Amino acid sequence: MTVSSLVDADLFRTLLRRHAAAVVVITAPGDRKQGDEQPAGFTATSFTSVSLDPPLVSFCLAHSASAWPAVAAADVVAVHVLTEEQEHVARTFSTRGIDRFAAHGDWETGPGGVPLLGGVLARLVCRVVRRVEAGDHTIVLASPVAGAVHDNLAATPLVYHDGTYHNLRKAA
Repeated sequence: MTVSSLVDADLFRTLLRRHAAAVVVITAPGDRKQGDEQPAGFTATSFTSVSLDPPLVSFCLAHSASAWPAVAAADVVAVHVLTEEQEHVARTFSTRGIDRFAAHGDWETGPGGVPLLGGVLARLVCRVVRRVEAGDHTIVLASPVAGAVHDNLAATPLVYHDGTYHNLRKAA
């Protein structure tokens, strides 16, 4: 193993590419206070559980992201854990300059106006409880208030590792 004493941006990216993470799409209602009814959604691998008591999850989002204004104003968000068959959903919600919800199509409006995607492995509807500034990102802490799981318990998650999407095959 090569040891480096300086972790610059390039090395940092290389190191993080070695970490495998579940792929989620996070959605938020439009910022009605600003007159923007358009919902927001983005693909993320920064989602994690934080606490069981009380239940808390977190995710990070760059301030430069197109979804940031809606997430910054949202009281409620939804986290959608994607199945291995939903790479196209991950790609849609990571594409800039398009109407991601029109391109995806399979969604409905949930509590507080939050978009809920169909066919996902798991979904958590969460109340935002705190935002923590962290460099050029914000860490969003949220408390799940509702959840749902895929009907097929054998379904497996979409995973991101080393710059590409992968799946986990269950052993027979």
